[in-house]
Parts: sequence; C-alpha cells; structure tokens
Amino acid sequence: MDFLAVLRDKLTAFGALITPEADLTTPVPSCGDWTFYDLVDHMGQGNLWVVTAVAENRGDYEGPAAPKDPTDLRAWYDETAHAIVQSLSAAPETPAWTFTRLLPRNVAFWRRRRAQETLMHLWDARNALGAPEAFEPALADDGIAEVFELFAQRMIDRGLATTPTSALRITTTDTARTWTYGPGEPVAELSGPTSDLLLALWGRKPASDPGFTWSGDRTAGERVLAGPLVP
Repeated sequence: MDFLAVLRDKLTAFGALITPEADLTTPVPSCGDWTFYDLVDHMGQGNLWVVTAVAENRGDYEGPAAPKDPTDLRAWYDETAHAIVQSLSAAPETPAWTFTRLLPRNVAFWRRRRAQETLMHLWDARNALGAPEAFEPALADDGIAEVFELFAQRMIDRGLATTPTSALRITTTDTARTWTYGPGEPVAELSGPTSDLLLALWGRKPASDPGFTWSGDRTAGERVLAGPLVP
C-alpha cells in the first residue's frame, strides 16, 4: 500500500474542513472534551512531531499552540501537512525516532502510522460536523492489523491495559480477514464490516452496535475488546 499517497490524500481532505466559516468550538464527541480547534491543533502538532522525529531523531517536540483564527489556522495546518509529506518523502529505510521498541525505526513506520492517524482523525472531524464517511476496506484492514501489531501489547506494557485472560476473534464480513487477540482458542467472535470494526477497536463505535454480530461468550469477548487496545 502506498501509505505516503494515502497520507497526502487524507491530510488534504482534513484541511478542506478548516474553512473561514468553521466553528472552531464545535465539540468532537469521539475525542473526549476536544473541540474542532483542539483536533486541528493535535493534527498539526503531530505532523511537526514526526518531522522532528525524522530530521533530528528525537520525540520530544513541543510547538506553540496553533492560531485560533480560522484562516490563520488553515494556513498553519497546511504548512504542517506540507512539512510532513516532504519529510516522509525520504527513502522508506531512512532512520527515524519512533515511540515503539519494534523494529525497524524508520520513515516507513511513520508513513503507515500517520496515514492511519490521519484517517481516524478525519473521521472524527467529519463525524463532529455531521458527515462521517466509512473507511476504504483495504485501509481499514490495515488499521485493524496495526492495532494488534503495534498498540494492544504496548498498552499493556505501559500499564494502561491488563493482559486479556481469554481470546477474541475479529472477522470482517466484507474482506474475509480474521485476527485473534488473547491467549488460547477464541471464546467469542465479533464480526462486521471492516470500517465499523476499526471504529470499534478505536472506541468510536460500541460493541453493541446493531451492525455487529457476536457469537460465543459475548461477555468475555467484550472484556477483551474493552482493553483498552489503543491510546
């Protein structure tokens, strides 16, 4: 998958939401008590954080808050989007600081991570503005894989989640992919559209959503899903 192309596309789509008429105080329900301004600031700061991770091999970047005028905010965001695309246009094997002990630590890691991060926060923004869109199945498949490859164990290692005592199987009904998380044979299975499952893993959709189908020990499966699996 061309994650750099995905990142560029999703960054552009997110930026298009920052119009001169945008109400920056609009709540973003899927991000706690954040407003639309907070989400834009988070996105831009994250872009610059990654630029520093690649250019200076460090992860302690802290920049000033984003402008609060919508026009200035859009210009600032666009600058950060341009900067991260330029940074991640380096060869995929270019060394970079990352927040995980997993290897390799390079530009390729950030291409995937920021593509998925931008994908999710684009959904958050569109949802806040009343027009959420489902994820492309291939991107959602990769997003689910990333949760289990990168985040689930990391949450346990950081003391933010407990090790599951049973296993849950996740099955996509549109792409026929499966993942199992937890020890032993799965005691429950959660199935549904890929986009909705990714939203559920990231806490954007409840396990009780009518679009999902549960089988087996649902109570145990919901405990595994509750994790939390992601930050």
